[in-house]
Amino acid sequence: MIKESKSSQPTDPTLTLTEAADLLGVHYMTVYRYVRTGRLPAVKAGGGWLVNKSAIDDFASTPPTTKSEGNVDWPARLGDRLLAGDEAGAWNVIEASMTSGLEPSEVYLDALAPALAAIGSAWAAGEISIADEHRATAVTNRLIGRLGPRFHRPGQTRGTIVLGAVAGDHHAVPTAIASDLLRGNGFTVFDLGANSPVESFLDTAGSADRLIAVGITSSAAGTDDQMIATVAAIKEELQCPVVIGGHGIGSKARDAHPDAITASATEMLLAFNEIAELAISARTKTA
Repeated sequence: MIKESKSSQPTDPTLTLTEAADLLGVHYMTVYRYVRTGRLPAVKAGGGWLVNKSAIDDFASTPPTTKSEGNVDWPARLGDRLLAGDEAGAWNVIEASMTSGLEPSEVYLDALAPALAAIGSAWAAGEISIADEHRATAVTNRLIGRLGPRFHRPGQTRGTIVLGAVAGDHHAVPTAIASDLLRGNGFTVFDLGANSPVESFLDTAGSADRLIAVGITSSAAGTDDQMIATVAAIKEELQCPVVIGGHGIGSKARDAHPDAITASATEMLLAFNEIAELAISARTKTA
């Protein structure tokens, strides 16, 4: 069998939502809802949406899922809306995931974080542009702003954690997500955001009430030396535990001798919880 060359193969035609609705045999608004909840991949074009014919064929051949099946690919749905710059659609996906049973923390850990990791990998592989990545990040920041209040816990907290991205790392999303997750675990959190100098860590942590630990993230390569200097300064001046994490951390950063090096948000939560339990235990013994 002779295969057609890539150049001779027909391009995947794009269709409007009206045309997609005709092919699927549903109402226009039904297709619109499929797009805005991430079930049907689409791209914004002018004032409307365009859908690839192959995406419609895939959608039509896939059996519908139910809430009880629990097999919806939330990261893929959410990532599609993030890359489209579709904040309303991305929020619809998040609301749908929570309706299906995901807690806000699971939205971060099981939907948003994997979606962002896939987008980062696609950018690194040259499959998407830096503009695509920035557009997705901008929407992510607004989604975090809307999800944040759901992590508030009334009453006295377990203590204070100071978080920030190391100087030279301009990624604020990891600390924002970590901050919400820690607040949901009962901590007061001061989030210094991206590109935080040593002085910001020292000033904030030095004046914090019931300081538990400091967390430093790095999502940018080449920041190990700055990480080592920041951890050393905190250890020398504050004598408090330090947790570091992020995919930008290289092997050299181990020379900083932090109390924990974490590779995921889940590991980060475990590390801070363990440190907090030790601190509470020590205060109880001296009381």
